[in-house]
Amino acid sequence: MQTITMSANELKKLIRETFIDVLTERKDLIEDAVIEAIEDIGLGVAMEEGRTGEYIDNQKFIKKLDNKIKRAK
Repeated sequence: MQTITMSANELKKLIRETFIDVLTERKDLIEDAVIEAIEDIGLGVAMEEGRTGEYIDNQKFIKKLDNKIKRAK
């Protein structure tokens, strides 16, 4: 294995060029990351809006969920 020596500035430039190449060549990666981030934000907002401090019994929740699933079929 060969050792390569480079300065911090050269390494920074190489990383920057590589990053730019990835951004221009693989736009799908950025698109997927942005979509996932937006979905996460939306889920977080929905969770905050849904917090009422009121809780229901676990069995009642499961029963309601099962009924909704059956109706969806």
